[in-house]
Formats: sequence, structure tokens, C-alpha cells
Amino acid sequence: MKIFSWNVNGLRAVLKKGAFQAFINKYSPDIICLQETKAKQGQAEVDFPEYEEIWNSAERAGYSGTAIFTKVKPLSVRYDFPDEIANQFDGWEDAFGDARKEGRVLTAEFEDFFLIDAYVPNEKDDLGRLKYRELVWDRALLAYMKQLDAVKPVIICGDFNVAHQEIDIARPKENEGHAGFTKEGRQGMTNYLTNGFIDTWRDKHPNDIKYTWWSFRGGARMRNVGWRIDYFLASERLRNRIKTAEVHDEVMGSDHCPIELEID
Repeated sequence: MKIFSWNVNGLRAVLKKGAFQAFINKYSPDIICLQETKAKQGQAEVDFPEYEEIWNSAERAGYSGTAIFTKVKPLSVRYDFPDEIANQFDGWEDAFGDARKEGRVLTAEFEDFFLIDAYVPNEKDDLGRLKYRELVWDRALLAYMKQLDAVKPVIICGDFNVAHQEIDIARPKENEGHAGFTKEGRQGMTNYLTNGFIDTWRDKHPNDIKYTWWSFRGGARMRNVGWRIDYFLASERLRNRIKTAEVHDEVMGSDHCPIELEID
């Protein structure tokens, strides 16, 4: 089974460019998880009849959102965090609004694993969302991952908005302490990886340098001045079933590129 994840930065835009159709035709994923769809179902002209479409769109127009297109019918679908997870955290509904209205988490259950599609909030340039991310969101997501993992193995993919290690960012010294490379955000990723989950690409490519996001400014992508902030994490007990984990930085159409996980 080949599973892909891609922050498309607006599904309507990437469809208009023809990039999404070209990607589907070339790679024919069994499942594709999208982030930052910026659309509700029906607003984007999607014509892929072989896929079942599952959408979790933000209430705010043109903002955030996740979707899963799958050739394999899921046993069940879950939207956002369940109440028993969300209610554990003070400040869940804070100055930023209820994140469960932002369409950031979408879960499909398959026969022998759960697949979570996640679009993790960024910390904002002024770090105004840092504490919310650190104290609420990352903890809620880990609690949810562990809750599902107690039932069956978990694969979680998406835009985590953090470069974990210096190897994952082109200019670590310049960006230290900035949004996407704070010690708090990096610790959040470490917490996932010390609680029974693996970073599948880094596990397969321990010393390789690849990026999944590039700023639109200054020709960053052409110069490959990027960040690896998109991940497939998986329950450790799935490690031996993972055949390949790839970063498809040749695919254009968004400021992010797709990533792939192939699993037996």
C-alpha cells in the first residue's frame, strides 16, 4: 500500500495548475492525505472516481482543512479530536478560537491500522501561538495517538510545522528560536518519538538531507534552502512492515512537496 501526504496550500490552486492531476496520474497513490485544502467539498473540481473523498474543512472560508482520498474503503472515519482528549487541556478554547473548527485532524480506520491526517498549527512569526501549540495542541495530539495506538497501530502524516533536528533545515543557526525551529516545537516532536512512534523517513534515511517546504521568497526552492516539516510517523511495531519512505521534492505545485510511505 502506497500512502502519500501533501500540503497543497490550496487544493483549488493546485488543481488549476494541473499539478494535482499530474501527480495522481504519475504516482497513483492508494491513499493521499492532504493538508491546507482551503476549500469545502464541492468547491474544488475534483474528478477522481476511483477515490472515496473524506473532507474535514475549516468553518472559516479559504483556510486550513484536511482531506483523505482513498481507494481502500475505511472501516470508520473520525473528525478532529474526541471530547475526552480535548477536555483534558485548559485553554482549549482560547484567543485563537476552537481549533476543532479549523479542520486540522482527520482519521480513517483501516483493518490493521489507524491513519491520522494532521495539519499542526504553526507558532506564528511573532510566536503568538507558541504556548498554545506547546501546552495544548502537541499534548492533545500525542494523547490521541496513544489512545488509538492502544487499539491498533497508528500512522500519522501531515504538516507538523516543525523541523526536528538541525539536519532538517538548511540554515539552522539563522532560524534557531524562530517559528518552526523553537526548542518547544522541537521538543514536541521529540515527545512523539519517545512515546512509541518513529519518524519513518529519518529511520530509513538517517544521514540524508531532504526538505519538504520552501519559502516563496528569494528563490528558496530553486536554491534548495528548505525545511523538512512534513512527516510520516508510525507506531514502532510497524517498523518492519515499512518498505520505503520517500520525499518527492521533484513534484511542484505547492510550497510543500509530497511525501510517501509504502507499507506491506
